[in-house]
Amino acid sequence: MKKVTLLSTFVVLIAVFISSCVRTVNVNADENYWLTQERGDVVYSDAYCGYYVVETLYGYSILRSTGSSRPYEGDIMYGNFGNYGTRNYYNYSAGIVVSAQVVEYDLSYVDAQIALEYYCPSYGKNAEARIKNSGAVKIARPK
Repeated sequence: MKKVTLLSTFVVLIAVFISSCVRTVNVNADENYWLTQERGDVVYSDAYCGYYVVETLYGYSILRSTGSSRPYEGDIMYGNFGNYGTRNYYNYSAGIVVSAQVVEYDLSYVDAQIALEYYCPSYGKNAEARIKNSGAVKIARPK
């Protein structure tokens, strides 16, 4: 009887410890901050590739997902897409903060296609353009 009680107590403690290791970021209070950041529309995302493409006012950015959550095509994101590095971004469509690394930024449409083929090769499945082109005019990023 002692062994069963000891074992069940041990299992409960392990379960509490594992469930307490989840990190959640509550951004509801900080949503106004995120909405002052640069806006980007996700124009390419694939479940089999860890990279996705965000279209901003200054061009296209290639981001590598570093967290467990990845945005879908059409999602609206806010953050700093104009510098290399790993940082948090606010996925407005899902209402969550995601972590990603900017590997390329301020690319033209053609350059974004070439970079995407480098980071996520299509392996000859389809050679057609994978990034949705909005046709919006891009401007130079202020220095």
